[in-house]
Amino acid sequence: MLTEKETIISARGLKKCFGNGDNRQVIFENLDLDIYRGDFTIIMGSSGAGKSTLMYSLSGMDRPTAGTVCFAGKEITRCSDDRLAVFRREHCGFVFQQIYLLEKMSLMDNVLTAGALVKGSRKELIRRAKELFELVNIPEYTQKKFSSQVSGGEAQRAGIVRAVINKPTVVFADEPTGALNSGNSAAVLNVFTKLHNEGQSIIMVTHDKRTALRGNRVLYIRDGQIFGECDLGRYEAESHEREAKLNTFLTGMGW
Repeated sequence: MLTEKETIISARGLKKCFGNGDNRQVIFENLDLDIYRGDFTIIMGSSGAGKSTLMYSLSGMDRPTAGTVCFAGKEITRCSDDRLAVFRREHCGFVFQQIYLLEKMSLMDNVLTAGALVKGSRKELIRRAKELFELVNIPEYTQKKFSSQVSGGEAQRAGIVRAVINKPTVVFADEPTGALNSGNSAAVLNVFTKLHNEGQSIIMVTHDKRTALRGNRVLYIRDGQIFGECDLGRYEAESHEREAKLNTFLTGMGW
């Protein structure tokens, strides 16, 4: 028997504009969207369609021009900047294309510094960090290196550890493999798949079909709306049926 999914983010009537007067640009308008717990949600669309803007509006990183976002039972669109910052620390993990690790800290210290922003014992924080580094296949000797001393793939995997150290409700990822080669991209995507299989809710923006295949739900944004949706189910490697289903969907979207 099918069970109803739990909604963790609910957006209603979202509108986002930039500029004023003749330079005013509407990115999306009157957009409704629900995000469900445990889903690996992919947001796709053409360049400039508003994929990242939508993701940042859902996470509280950016404020919509109009509309509401209810996240983990709280309407975040009316929070003050200070309260919103605290909310993001407690509920959100972020992984960007640019990794933004502190260069004069080791990978481990980068993670522990992020973890220290949320209440908890240092001993427990170190234990969880070590478990997560093991999950992403970064050995102890590499954890002690500065970000400038490791590969792009290792740095991005450390960035994922930093994003999930505080057990976020949702991990938000914006083109996390965009600056990586194919080998490093696959290693990073494998980490996201592991996290999803363990129940982590993820929202990822991408323009890459190989990356989109990792999600179970693919949303396509076009003309300021969610133009279409594709349910891929649980990820299976080397699934030709899965790839064909995504290709058919994207072709129908005009991608």
